Amino acid sequence: MIASLSGIISSKDLDLVILDVGGVGYGVLVIAEDYGRLNEKQTVTLYIYEYIREQAHDLYGFLNRETKAFFEQLLAVNGVGPKMALAILNTGSVETLREAIASGDAAIIAHASGVGKRLAERVVVDLKDKVGLIGDSTGIGLMKTSSKLLGDEAVAALIALGYSSADAARSLQSIDKTLPIETRVTEALKRMS
Repeated sequence: MIASLSGIISSKDLDLVILDVGGVGYGVLVIAEDYGRLNEKQTVTLYIYEYIREQAHDLYGFLNRETKAFFEQLLAVNGVGPKMALAILNTGSVETLREAIASGDAAIIAHASGVGKRLAERVVVDLKDKVGLIGDSTGIGLMKTSSKLLGDEAVAALIALGYSSADAARSLQSIDKTLPIETRVTEALKRMS
């Protein structure tokens, strides 16, 4: 099993990079976010997910382990193969996708190429309790913050205005909870603009 590859990017083609490792060129499929960060002649280490089937031997590479771990969580959902998991990862950052799954927002997942509403809902249902949200830059756990605020009318108002529950929770977390709901929503909207 290949766990990681270190080498030089010899070329880039669509969602594939050729990684030269000691004179052997490995074709590695990568997500759009990583593709944009990689440059030809750059030395990198990619964390590899190896997918072997009768007709092919595909390598999926990720610049960080967290993204690879999330990719593997997506593969655990019935009906999601590696190409579909890659398409889901191409719809947004890992943090955005985890927040969407934790808040039950299947619409974001459904934006992925080849993912219908039913499969997106299955991803949310299967992974909702497993996404393991990581704290934001302030060190406060988003999942804890979101769960405290989900019963909050100010959060509901922001969600009704089209914001994700994660964005609503983040914008409200430092606003005094004793203020009237209208004031809290107004302050949160100022912070998000």
